[in-house]
Amino acid sequence: MSVALGRDSLGLGPEWTRRWTVTWRTAGDEVSCTVRDLAHTPLADGTPMRWFSWRRAQRHRPSLQFLVSTGRHHGAESLEEARLLLVLDFAGGLVDVLSQPLRLRFDTATDRRGHIPDFLAVTRTGIWLIDVRPRALIAPKDLEAFAATAEVALACGWHYTVVAGWRDHVAAAIDVFSSQRRPLSDPLGLRPVLVAAAREGGTFGELVDATPFPPLARAQLLHLLWHRRLGTDLNRPFGNRSTVIDPAGWA
Repeated sequence: MSVALGRDSLGLGPEWTRRWTVTWRTAGDEVSCTVRDLAHTPLADGTPMRWFSWRRAQRHRPSLQFLVSTGRHHGAESLEEARLLLVLDFAGGLVDVLSQPLRLRFDTATDRRGHIPDFLAVTRTGIWLIDVRPRALIAPKDLEAFAATAEVALACGWHYTVVAGWRDHVAAAIDVFSSQRRPLSDPLGLRPVLVAAAREGGTFGELVDATPFPPLARAQLLHLLWHRRLGTDLNRPFGNRSTVIDPAGWA
C-alpha cells in the first residue's frame, strides 16, 4: 500500500540523514548510528529490539515461525506477521530475516518520534524493511511512521513495503503447500512421475490420481509446489481442479 500521505509531515530538511538515528541490538548491547551510516551496518546479525511475550487477555498472538529457508525459528507478534514469514519462506530467495530489527528516531513537523519496523528481510535480490498492519487498523500516525521508514530504506538503497492484507485464497493455498515444506523422502519415485505428468498438462487432482499411490502422491505434489519445482496459478483458489505446470517446460 502507498504511504505517501504520511510523508508531508516528516522533517526531511537538509542533512536529515545526519539527524535521524537508528538503534539496533547486538550481543546484548544497543548500538546507534545515523541513517547516513546505516547502509554499511550488518543489521541481520542483530537480535530483536523487543522480546516476544505472552500473557492472558492480550489482543495479539505472538509466536515462533520455523522457516525452511533459514533453518531457524523467527518471532512474530501476531498471526498477520506469522503469515508474512510463511510467505517469505515460500517466495524463494530468502537468505535471512530479523524480527523487530531496529528502532528509528525521526523528526516530524511538530516533534521527534520513534518506530520499530516489523521485519528486515535479506534476499538474493536485495534488502527489505517490512511493516505488517491490517488496513483497517492503520491510523494517520502509522502512515507517518511508515513513510519515515520508507525514506530510510530509500536512503540505504533498500526496499520497503507495508503488508496490509492478503487475498484469502492465496493465504489458504500457501498454508496448504507449507504442510509439506520440510525435507521429504521419495522411496517410491513419485516425483519424476508427477513432474513428467505436469509437462503434459493436468490438474492437481488428475496428476495425483494418475499415480499408483494417490495419497502419497498428494504429499509429494504439495512438496514440489512449495519448493517451486512445479507451479500453479495463485490468482485463483487452489484445489483439485487447479492446473499444475512445470515452469521449466514453459521457459
